[in-house]
Amino acid sequence: MSGDASRPAEFDAHADSYDEDLARGLSASGEGKSYYATSRVAWLARRLRELAPSTPATPRVLDFGCGDGFAAPLLLSILKAGSVAGVDVSDGLLEIARARHQGPQASFFQLEGWSEPAGFDLAFTNGVFHHIPLDQRAEALERVRSSLKPGGLFAFWENNPWNPGTRLVMRRVVFDRDAITISPPAGRRLLRHAGFDLLTLDSLFYFPRMLRWFRPLEPILAHLPLGGQYLILARRR
Repeated sequence: MSGDASRPAEFDAHADSYDEDLARGLSASGEGKSYYATSRVAWLARRLRELAPSTPATPRVLDFGCGDGFAAPLLLSILKAGSVAGVDVSDGLLEIARARHQGPQASFFQLEGWSEPAGFDLAFTNGVFHHIPLDQRAEALERVRSSLKPGGLFAFWENNPWNPGTRLVMRRVVFDRDAITISPPAGRRLLRHAGFDLLTLDSLFYFPRMLRWFRPLEPILAHLPLGGQYLILARRR
């Protein structure tokens, strides 16, 4: 349930061991990153159908803090994105993304110096903002907001510090240990202040693999802010 972020030196240092480091933390849940990544995008697709049916059938998607690009093929296949542009600060992770996900529909860019006029229908981020220093979060959110078309949507996934399993996983991941987590109410405040209107807040990943038989209950529990991660779906004001 960890993401990629804004500290280039640290994440470059872990680029070669990124998958292993993340797997070590996630092993506490009995699942790997593929389960969480696929579930996030599938839940987002469901919410877009329900709450934003006017979203283009093949949206142009910005993956902010894309890391090794793992989400890109999922955004293309599950969300039916027309194209995905991934941006990150880690050159090492971007090299991996470009090597693994070649194709005309997915491209990856160094965030420093990257600029894009407001042309994206949807921005997606996962576990990124808890790595961004407090005094830089407003600037990062402005970059996301300004990349979106007026009325464009922002899917903001973050690790939930109210969930004990999440705290355990983050303690086990070397690049997550000193992260400054964001509670669901704090996430809502961040997005409101950044010029977004909030559509919904959902909370997922209540049950580890050993309790997977209870996962059909997760849609019922989604309104409670207690799952391992939460999604705030917001619209550019």
